[in-house]
Amino acid sequence: MIGNRVLIYFFYDRDGIIDKYIDYQLLDLKKNVREIIFVSNGELQKDSKERILKIVDKVLERENSGFDVWAYKAGIEYLGWDKLKQVEELILMNFTMYGPLYPFKEMFDKMDRNEEVDFWGITKHHGFDFDPFGTIEYGYIPEHIQSSFIAIRNNMLNSSEFKDYWNNMPSVNSYGEAVGKHEAIFTKKFNELGYKSEVYIKTDDLKEFTHYPLMIMPLELVKNRRCPVFKRKSFSNEYYEFLNCTLGEPTIELIDFIKNNLDYDLDLVWDNLLRVENMSDLKNRMHLNVILPKYYENNPSLKIEKSKVAIMMHIFNEDLIDECLYYLRNVPKEIDIYISTDTELKEKSIKEKMKDCHSIFKTVLVENRGRDVSALLVGFSAYVKNYEYVCFCHDKKTNQFSPYTIGKSFSYKCFENILASEKYIKNIIEYFRCNNRAGILMPPPPNHAAFYGITGTEWGDNFHNTLALARELNINVNMDIMKEPISPLGTMFWFRTAALQKLLDYEWKFDYFPKEPNANDGTVLHAIERLYGFASQDRGYYNAWVMNDQFSAIELTNYHFMLRELSMSVYTTIGHQMGFNLANYNLLTQLSLRKVIKLKVKKRIPYKLWRLLSRTYRAIGGKKWLD
Repeated sequence: MIGNRVLIYFFYDRDGIIDKYIDYQLLDLKKNVREIIFVSNGELQKDSKERILKIVDKVLERENSGFDVWAYKAGIEYLGWDKLKQVEELILMNFTMYGPLYPFKEMFDKMDRNEEVDFWGITKHHGFDFDPFGTIEYGYIPEHIQSSFIAIRNNMLNSSEFKDYWNNMPSVNSYGEAVGKHEAIFTKKFNELGYKSEVYIKTDDLKEFTHYPLMIMPLELVKNRRCPVFKRKSFSNEYYEFLNCTLGEPTIELIDFIKNNLDYDLDLVWDNLLRVENMSDLKNRMHLNVILPKYYENNPSLKIEKSKVAIMMHIFNEDLIDECLYYLRNVPKEIDIYISTDTELKEKSIKEKMKDCHSIFKTVLVENRGRDVSALLVGFSAYVKNYEYVCFCHDKKTNQFSPYTIGKSFSYKCFENILASEKYIKNIIEYFRCNNRAGILMPPPPNHAAFYGITGTEWGDNFHNTLALARELNINVNMDIMKEPISPLGTMFWFRTAALQKLLDYEWKFDYFPKEPNANDGTVLHAIERLYGFASQDRGYYNAWVMNDQFSAIELTNYHFMLRELSMSVYTTIGHQMGFNLANYNLLTQLSLRKVIKLKVKKRIPYKLWRLLSRTYRAIGGKKWLD
């Protein structure tokens, strides 16, 4: 058994916050090592540093440079080669893994029995026959132990080769250099010097399935091979990397297994992910799409507590009162109903039509300024925080598109997925009760007819005003103009009031909002519409699309039809062959580049010359992307 084992643990966080999954990991590691040196690339927040010092022996705070490679080097230099002579095993480990799912002692006990090994790790990457970074001396990525955990034993630790490796480590200025100058070459370099390596989780039998088993096949490693860790990148890596070789199931399958079979607290994962990652990435990797029955209850014994749930609806268009009230009649009697409108005449009409309502019902008069957004944040402000769950909705008229059935179908999509039936409403409440991290449930954004253009342009002209408003409200989460906001575009959604606390606590006034007529984009209304989801994430909740099972059939048909039409258009442009993959990021980038080049060239040459060039190009077998 190895007794004198030392751990150098590399950490980085943009805000200097150490989340609790690190504590859990280090406490388990502490049972198996004698000393822990915690190296942070960047200054730590005071409370995080004080907390982690109760676990580790030393905290080194250094400038954020050199990635993990130079953090390890700093740890080695702090210990010094003289002290390392006495160390039986030095571990270089970083913060990019969650776990342990199984006690690390299992791993250490097994590897201790393998006395012939000079260095070892938990998992390996099976390599590529090319170098995607242009930084690897071999011109390709060799098979290697992944640098998130490498243990080096005394014989190699005190060798001149190991000392020279670290003493002469070149500068590292990018992720590609961190891979090319350390992770990808370390195993091969020391193997060729005669040092023997091994991994705890054997995956040679998976080489033909994937080069990266820990990311692409984590369920296999965790369930059948007792891998104690899983990668943070499973929740944030480019989604096309999953779609290029799977259906996108690896992460959700793993989390489902952990949730139902292991004793690992997934709140540790959620606390970290929701603080640092983009909600769009989390939604895609975790497939946060909730499909609930319309005509039967998942939990028939569900009891809705009085004064816990409310429906809050804003009605402006008098000709849509009946349509709105049609859906309100689906509301269970235990749920309170509030309706806002802007004139006493409309209020009287609403009261008359709701006189037989079996729920507690109240009307609220509001100013005609700020539309549905101000109705929620100003008109209902005295009531909304009295409830645990709220559904906010409003009449929806979209007359900028013709025929008007386009807008009517958008309204249908919203209402059918929030108030489709009494049983469906109960299923939504049950989902919130069973999923304490759910903050917002919203219908998917519109994608039919003239709304198709929203797909890929969800921000519209609203990223910078949304970001500014977020900062004003102290909402600090990952916001990226290249990633869609997971927010209710249409402002009809269910929410846990605790999730929107920062928005609801703000003292909104009607004069904060623009007077009518309003612009179709770029106003504070549109910023708030996109901010809902980030406000929820900031409070530690995730957001998801919700659909009733009947509507989900429509949505699936539409998505498949549109994808098929898009694919056929691409095939016409560049041709088709077996194995063609539209999800390939590089291909889509190339297509976008072609479009840019085409438009720029077309603007600069006479039309007749362009037509001559395009006809000549096609005549010699070129594709039609010049059209």
